[in-house]
Amino acid sequence: MLTPRNTTVRPAEPDDIAAISALISYYAELGNLLPRSKSQITQNLEYFIVAEIDRNIVGCASFELFTPDLGEIRSLMVSADYQRLGIASNLLNTLIDRARSMSVKRVMALTYVPELFHKHTFHTVDKSVFPEKVWGICVNCYKFHNCDEIAVLLEL
Repeated sequence: MLTPRNTTVRPAEPDDIAAISALISYYAELGNLLPRSKSQITQNLEYFIVAEIDRNIVGCASFELFTPDLGEIRSLMVSADYQRLGIASNLLNTLIDRARSMSVKRVMALTYVPELFHKHTFHTVDKSVFPEKVWGICVNCYKFHNCDEIAVLLEL
């Protein structure tokens, strides 16, 4: 993996909220990610991890449970200046390890970059296999009727 040696992946802390929000907002404005308010980030901070280089947050991701058997990787992103260095893979591997430690059986994501997930043995599936996601969260999304994200699944 090409991850810079000075990259640290760690649980997010309250001081990271502004940086996480800035990353999410940037990619949401590009249409590559669904927006999340600072309030939503704060409420879900315990699920977030960050990638840090020289005390700067350069990436983040979260892992949230729907059921004891199904979790979702959300808000996985890396700053444009630090892409293609293996940081996203490092974040993804950290969350997969977290899922395993929680005895989660299935990990899913909705993504515009399925290739990243395929490298980690996720496979593309129809969104309908996740009724917990579709009818619990997606139904409230502005893209619900025209969702263009790709569903991926990893069976642990």
